[in-house]
Amino acid sequence: MYAFAKVKKDAGVTTVEINHAPANTLSSACIHELRALFRELDQDEETKAIILTGAGRFFVAGADIKEFVSAFGDPEKALALAAAGQALCNEVENMQKPVIAAINGPALGGGLELALGCHYRIAAQNAIVGLPELKLGLIPAFGGTQRLSKAVGTALATQLILSSKQLTAEEAASLNLVQAVVPLEELLPTATIVAQSLIEGKSMTSVTRALACITHSGQGSLAEGLEKEREKFAELFATADAKEGIQAFIEKRQPQFTHS
Repeated sequence: MYAFAKVKKDAGVTTVEINHAPANTLSSACIHELRALFRELDQDEETKAIILTGAGRFFVAGADIKEFVSAFGDPEKALALAAAGQALCNEVENMQKPVIAAINGPALGGGLELALGCHYRIAAQNAIVGLPELKLGLIPAFGGTQRLSKAVGTALATQLILSSKQLTAEEAASLNLVQAVVPLEELLPTATIVAQSLIEGKSMTSVTRALACITHSGQGSLAEGLEKEREKFAELFATADAKEGIQAFIEKRQPQFTHS
């Protein structure tokens, strides 16, 4: 069904495995398909959480550098390449459902930028991450300069980007760039447990609004974020699930959410 991804659904958790041999590079065609896939999953009622991983040895080795050659001397084409990559990462970050990156191998350049768009990151012990673009005479352009700064702070992001340093999974965890490191064979089972913990016993009406507020926290002022939080809180009082959740608490029973 998809040329660049394998999709598996199980108990509300959908696993998207990027499958673009040999290194899962983000070509324009791959980016286009992944954007469409995430938009589809965002509207899929069966999908409550998403795990994003890579086929084979790589998570994502980066953008398809061969496509960059055609942009030499053509700033408009280069602008379009960056815009497409940023749009994909934005699609992931703005999902109404939690997205967990299961980093099974190297996540470099656009691969790390894609992982940074996810809401939660778990790395296999063999994984490495980094933004090596300056070694190519370029800069990270799929959102890396912005999201890495948000994840680890401006000073450390500056050091990592300008040095083009590649981090081991343990080093990435020490910087809170990934939230957990596990053996490769435990990566997907762990990601599934995390995904289920984020949605189990909860109404998707509140999950989606919480994600919207959290994502907005890095995009505007505190006052704007607080206003959005008030709005989303108030919206929930028009939902059946909020009424059910509060009533269940008062009656000391488990809520029966209908996600409406």
